[in-house]
Order: sequence, then C-alpha cells, then structure tokens
Amino acid sequence: LNSGILAKMKWRLVISALVIIGALLEFGHSQRGEQQIPRKQTDKKPKAMKKAEMNAGRKNKAPQPARKLRVTSARGPQTQTFLTQVLDKGKFHKLGDTLSIPAGESLNLRCKGNPVQWTVPHYLEEENEGRLSTVQHKHYSSLTLSNATGTDTGQYTCYPMYCEDKDCRKEYNKAIKVFIFFPDPHELFVPSAEYYEVIQLRSNRPTTLPCQVTSPLAKVTLHREFPPEEVQVDGSEISFDVKKGFTIHRPRPHHAGALFCVASLGGLRQSSTKYLLIYVNYPMSPPSPKIQLSSSSVRIGENLQVSCTVEGELDVDIVFTWEFPGQKLGRPLYTQDSMRLIRTGGQDLQVSETLLLVDEIRDVDKGTYTCTAQNLEGSRSVSTMVKVLRAKTISKLKDKNKIPTT
Repeated sequence: LNSGILAKMKWRLVISALVIIGALLEFGHSQRGEQQIPRKQTDKKPKAMKKAEMNAGRKNKAPQPARKLRVTSARGPQTQTFLTQVLDKGKFHKLGDTLSIPAGESLNLRCKGNPVQWTVPHYLEEENEGRLSTVQHKHYSSLTLSNATGTDTGQYTCYPMYCEDKDCRKEYNKAIKVFIFFPDPHELFVPSAEYYEVIQLRSNRPTTLPCQVTSPLAKVTLHREFPPEEVQVDGSEISFDVKKGFTIHRPRPHHAGALFCVASLGGLRQSSTKYLLIYVNYPMSPPSPKIQLSSSSVRIGENLQVSCTVEGELDVDIVFTWEFPGQKLGRPLYTQDSMRLIRTGGQDLQVSETLLLVDEIRDVDKGTYTCTAQNLEGSRSVSTMVKVLRAKTISKLKDKNKIPTT
C-alpha cells in the first residue's frame, strides 16, 4: 500500500514539475516577445523622442541674453541697385554713364532700393525753385526735375543706404552715377556767377579747369588771355573730358596765368568764364627741422644761441615758431632768419634757418626750447634742453705782507 501511494506521489510530482517547466518556458517566451516589440518601436521613435527631449530641455533651460542683431535696409544685401529713366507710357530705359535731354524738358529717374539717397549738381541743391523733388517708395526712389535748363547739367548720383538701428550711411562703393547734359541752343557753357575764378595750381596734384558745356557735341578748346594764344592739349600734360573740363596733370610755373575755354557748336561760338591760375609749389611732405645749441650748458650772464634748420625743396616757404622758458616771464623773442641754396648729390636744396638769441642768461632760462617748422603740407617740432650754471666767482686775495707802491 505504501509503495503504491509513493508511486502515485512520484507521478504527481513529475507531472507538476512538467507543468511548472512548461509554464516557465511559456513565460520566458512571452518575455522575449515583449522585449522584441519595443526594439522594433524604438527604431521608429528615437528622432521624435529626441526632439521632445530637446524641446523639454529648452523649456527648462534658463533664458539666454538676446544677441544684438544688425538691422539692414529692406532691400537686402543681395539686391542690385541700378538707375532707370522713366519714359512716356510707362516705358523704362536703363542708364549708362551719360544722358542727354534737351533744355526745357523734364527728367524722371528711378533708383532701385530702400532707402537710397540722391546727390545732384550744386546749383540744383541751392536754387532749384521747386523744380526738383525726390520720393522714397517701397522698392525704389524717384527723382523728378521739371523744366530743366542748361545750368542743371552735371552728375546725378544714387547712393544705397546701409542702416543699423536708426543710424544710416551711404554705401559709396555701390553708388550709381550718371552725367546728364541739358543742351541749350543759346548757352554752350553752364553759366557761372563769377567773371573770374581763382584756381590754385598745386605742384603736387592735378588741377582741373571746369569748362562745363551743356552739350556733349560741342567742340571745346583752351586759350590763354595774355599773350593771346590757344593752349595745346596733348592728352598727356593737359587732357580734356567733356564731363569734367581741362585737367593739367603736372602743374608747373609756366601754366600760371589767365585762361579760358571756347566752345563751338553749329554756328554758335562762346567763351567761358576766365580762370586765374596761381602756381603754388606744394612740398611733398612736412618739414623736418634740426635744432642745435651754441652750448648745452650756459652760465648766468652769458649769451645763448639756438639754431633751427630745415633742408628741403626749392621755393617752399618755411614758417618757424619758438617756445622757450623765458616767454612765461615776458622775455622778448629775438630771432634772425636766413635762407641759402646748397647742392647735394647733384640736387639743389633750399636751407631755411632761424636763430634764437638769448642775451644774459638767467636762472629762469633753463628748460626746454622747442622749434616748430611749418609748410603747406604740415608742421613738425623738435626740442632740446638748456642747463644754466652759476656764474664764476673771482676771489680777490689780499697779501698783507705786500707793501703797496706809491
């Protein structure tokens, strides 16, 4: 009996073990299935999850200070600026370097951009009498000139503007220019209020005589008043540009005098205003003075001389000024100025010199002495120090044993 009971219990244990093992296998299989499902899902969701995490991080992140942004004009950096002429019936003409419109007609220009700024000939800026107007639109600016005259001849320029906050400035490198002629059948030259115009012939830069004609078809020549003769224009020493006038590229003394221009067109021949050319020899640079003392240390009661010298180009005026300690106490300025020519290395030079004289030196005369030399290009200074020593003392020794002679 006991053996039968034990056998039944063994079978029950085996069956229970098999059931438990099956349950465990089923549970393990279900666990593996559950692990595979999220793996497949994570292949599709990481970007969305990452974006959500980034958004959450931004919400929780402390706010950063805003960067200062540059506010540019509405036209944008890539917009190209150009000029057009508005014709009748809504037609447009893109402009080149020059334009010619008969006097008495109207001018209407458009410059693409927002904002832009116009410049016009000087006469129009001062005395346009309401004939000139400019209007800024959303994408362009318009310039209108009514009842044009020969005096309005000149350069018209449109400048794109670069704006940062409320501060705007012209973009000169992007300016669009057009020179406009207004031919007048009665006026070949742009009128001038002056009969004589004085122009400096500077030796260090070109000089232009603005004989401005109203028509690009006019033939223009240059003349000297005395002796009366036509000045040769070779294109090298002197050249002519219908938009500028006559340019003397390397002014020399023989170019000075009274000159004028003559224009001819059809049967009309007229003279311009007269130009009085004054030659001025401008130096290439400011002077370089050198200072020298007659003695670096002077005793009280002695005299002192301080020289200041400039070597430079011929026919260049040098102006000297001094600063020295005695000025503060009212000591008068005594100077001697001179000029001489020297030849060094096959070149003629001009030596300008000033000599400061200080008589009977006192203790207050010690200190810094400064010489400033100036020409038309600028000034330079040089300084030196003066020491003042005590005067020599002469001791008189008395010989008591010496008997004075009678």
